[in-house]
Amino acid sequence: MAALAVEAEQTRQLLERIETLEQVAASLPAKDPRREQLLAVVRAELAGSAPVRPVVAADILQLTEKTVRDWAAEGVLTVHQHRPRLLLDADRLHLVSHLVADLRRAGRTRGLLDEVYRRLADDALAGRDDLAESLAEMRRGEGRVVRSATTTP
Repeated sequence: MAALAVEAEQTRQLLERIETLEQVAASLPAKDPRREQLLAVVRAELAGSAPVRPVVAADILQLTEKTVRDWAAEGVLTVHQHRPRLLLDADRLHLVSHLVADLRRAGRTRGLLDEVYRRLADDALAGRDDLAESLAEMRRGEGRVVRSATTTP
């Protein structure tokens, strides 16, 4: 059990360091190169971090281990390894912890899985270059309106 406690503490400390770096980065102007440097450090730290056991993730997210395993099965938490034991990706855990904290601050305590899943899907769509280009064209008034054919009775 001591090894699990050490692992949990190391994960908490990692996420606290990441939070500190993100807060400092957010305090800098968007065009400041130091902001991107800090965010690059965040990405590197998370990419190089050890995978996380579901029991540790549950503690961090303040959920049950069963819920964390369900979220992993649904794809909300990314599985790093299935066997010999389930391990989760620390980067995705970090992202999900932000979403869960935001939802709880907003008073949402039920239906977290659905809401987190929706927000992850929205973020994935927002990051697509083709969608960004289509939206830019629409704002410029370019393109054409496409409607399905309608039949009149």
